Amino acid sequence: MRSIAGTARPGRLLIHRHSLPVRLTHWLNVICLGFLLLSGLQIFNAHPALYWGQYGADADTPFIAIGADDSGDDIKGVTRIGGFSLTTTGVLGASDVDGELTARAFPAWLTIPSYQDLATGRRWHFFFAWLFVLNGLTYLVYGLVGGHFRRDLAPSADQLAPRHILHEIADHARLRFAKGEAARRYNVLQKLAYLAVIFGLLPLMVATGLTMSPGIDAAAPWLLDVFGGRQSARTIHFLTASTLVLFVAVHLAMVLASGLWNNLRSMITGRYAIATDEPASPGARP
Repeated sequence: MRSIAGTARPGRLLIHRHSLPVRLTHWLNVICLGFLLLSGLQIFNAHPALYWGQYGADADTPFIAIGADDSGDDIKGVTRIGGFSLTTTGVLGASDVDGELTARAFPAWLTIPSYQDLATGRRWHFFFAWLFVLNGLTYLVYGLVGGHFRRDLAPSADQLAPRHILHEIADHARLRFAKGEAARRYNVLQKLAYLAVIFGLLPLMVATGLTMSPGIDAAAPWLLDVFGGRQSARTIHFLTASTLVLFVAVHLAMVLASGLWNNLRSMITGRYAIATDEPASPGARP
């Protein structure tokens, strides 16, 4: 990361934190993942249940299901996990559609399109899925060839020390964030989280998505064996997507807590402000 000459103020220094390829692929990922999530929930609404193995027929018992109970006077949304049932009326299983409570796994405001249409949802999902894969490959090539992974994401030996990791966890729990020299680089929790998502969670989500395609299965039938069947792949796909949503929620919370404008500016312009004891001299390099 290099300093930007002439932009420093006493106690404040602007450094170049994010390269242009990182910024572009980041924002394209935001767009792709948003459409993938909302269209994916539309697809899930067509059969809101998850199974393991080769199962998936209506007579089979799912271990997770979002449905509606209309045996009484009113429709009630019910989410079932194993033998446990939870009433989720108004959000999951049954939600308002044009002023009327209607059986629907995820509500209209959370799906693309808002109305129930599996074919349209699949078209949106597949378009942004391939765009997401191409964008990911671009980022991967840049990260390897341009040295981004080695330079910015690979944890140093001192960062991987158990004592240091525990210290970072304690600081984050108390919303204490790095300042000065320590703020020039990602902390170890950021690095480990990003690496886990880039090389673990996202490839798993893509691979299970491909496994659900009959065309891909015909060309690579071994994918079904790897994931234990199409229904198992669908379940893993849903769970990895849910984990990614959780990651994004924590990521956004940390962005807000550590300085919204500073973090947002760094991902738009590349410039990130750090606190210093003295103003930096023009042309200084961190």
